[in-house]
Amino acid sequence: MTDLGRVLILAGGLSPEREVSLHSGSRLRDALTLIGVDADLADVDAATLPALAADPPDVVFPVLHGTSGEDGTIREVLDLYDLPYVGAAPPACRVAFDKATAKAAVAAAGVATPAAVTLPREAFHDLGAAALIERIVARLGLPVVVKPRAGGSAFGVSRVDDASGLAQALMACFGYHDSALIERAVSGVEIAVGVIDLGDSDDHGGAGRPIALPAVEIEPAAGVYDYAARYTAGATAFFTPARLDDAVLHAAAETAVTAHRVLGLRDLSRTDMIVDAAGNVQFLEVNVAPGMTDTSTWPMGLHAAGLDFAVVCRDLAARATNRARPGPAL
Repeated sequence: MTDLGRVLILAGGLSPEREVSLHSGSRLRDALTLIGVDADLADVDAATLPALAADPPDVVFPVLHGTSGEDGTIREVLDLYDLPYVGAAPPACRVAFDKATAKAAVAAAGVATPAAVTLPREAFHDLGAAALIERIVARLGLPVVVKPRAGGSAFGVSRVDDASGLAQALMACFGYHDSALIERAVSGVEIAVGVIDLGDSDDHGGAGRPIALPAVEIEPAAGVYDYAARYTAGATAFFTPARLDDAVLHAAAETAVTAHRVLGLRDLSRTDMIVDAAGNVQFLEVNVAPGMTDTSTWPMGLHAAGLDFAVVCRDLAARATNRARPGPAL
């Protein structure tokens, strides 16, 4: 066993992304165990807090997806228990999980992102859906993508090519969140760029230097990168590095690192982007708890960079542990 101590991986929970989270957690546990790390997996439920109090781990690695896993909740709880954990702190999670807020933050830093409108369910009810839909189409044009303001795994996401389909897309969206982000659809190559930050710096003692992993190009067989395309083996072709010009790949890497920094993230993240026909990289959203499954793009990026999945995750856990110790801040 390593001297890291016991790593507790938190997964599962009750979000729609529960099964994906459990797969991520199982893969991470198995990988860490193979390199000698004492790693346990816990499915988050009402027994979690008593277990944390009775037998606290040395460090926690959250791989919970969706609400509570990525909105800062579980990390706020871990802070209450004074337990170190891998990943962003609660305030950064809250900003990143809110797609509209994250888009505004990265746009203010000079990052391109598709034009969008964000409105709650009540606006369509109280002000009249027909009038609002007409104005949205006039502002953004068609097609648009309707997505929940927060959430992942493409739940509640629809592409709308005709104004007549916008109302139905909004209803599907509101099944997952009370607020919808309606975004101008951009045709192009969809990519995901992971970021890791192991705390390295030129003097080996600074605030860390996040680096972008090779971009993963995503080509779903059905043309839509929905839940099935994400997690069904063979449903999507992935190309790493993405089949794009070096200048575009550099711009994508810069976008991912900028989003990571601007949003105050740490340790790891994944930024989803689209590259339009002119080669312009546009930010879509960022994920503070990237998937760890066999079809997840963050581990693919590690592999393409020549990095070992288990070793990097072990080192991220060690970095989290070091943050809890007295000494220079990481």
